[in-house]
Amino acid sequence: MNGLDQAPIVYKGSGLLHIAVLIKQVPDSDDVRMDEETGTMIREGAGAIINPLDLHALQEALVIRSLKGGKVTALSMGPSQAEAALREALALGADDVVFLSDPRFAASDTYATARVLAAACEKTGPYDLILAGEKATDGETGQVGPEVAVMLGIPFSTYVSRIEFHGVDSVVVTRTVEDGIERQKLLLPCLLTVLRNINEPSMPTLSGKKAARRAALPVQGLDFLGLSPDETGLNGSATRVVKIFHPQIERSPRLFKGEEIWEGIKELLEELESRGILGKAVLP
Repeated sequence: MNGLDQAPIVYKGSGLLHIAVLIKQVPDSDDVRMDEETGTMIREGAGAIINPLDLHALQEALVIRSLKGGKVTALSMGPSQAEAALREALALGADDVVFLSDPRFAASDTYATARVLAAACEKTGPYDLILAGEKATDGETGQVGPEVAVMLGIPFSTYVSRIEFHGVDSVVVTRTVEDGIERQKLLLPCLLTVLRNINEPSMPTLSGKKAARRAALPVQGLDFLGLSPDETGLNGSATRVVKIFHPQIERSPRLFKGEEIWEGIKELLEELESRGILGKAVLP
């Protein structure tokens, strides 16, 4: 690997961009409750934060705006408490937010969620660039971003660790993958999901927090998007969780001992061999 993914971001274009950032509010703890009937996460009443990787996406959008000019709009779908995530996005520097909340969105899988976000992008856009975190910490599927791009009919790239603008109509991205890095050129508009090493998120300012607290956050629902109830929520989901259970772990501890330590080790090796876990052991 060379130093491409560690070099400063380079922007060579001159056009103003309208950038959308898809953010998600996720649980702020490992104490996650599940609805056993629907197989979905119970988000109401749980402590929550902005998905950490989405903060990197928002920061990247703010950096692009500072260098090229333009506007940053944060979009989020969630229950009523997701309002806090959007107010944080405003405090961090987003110009505008779109709050998507409707009881009929509840229990959406990644496909139904992407449908809502794609419809929102079409309704509130057009956007030149859409950014999102590579995955969310609560589901870790990494599916929503690419699904939104496919539904919008625009190119996308994932695992992005660097963005360069060449001219006003394309970007070149560096992808960090298992065996090194890849570079891709995409025409705008496009969607990119980013890794945490793309930048270091900034902290909100006091003035930003005050402005975010006063900002009006109109809630947009199913009717605003022009979708039918069968396209969102559990009805519009392509997947179902058929069973939730806690794995049962059975342990049968056994103490291997001897007057000398090698005697205990010998007994352990013989036991592993008898269970087929270990090949024929060479014992002293």
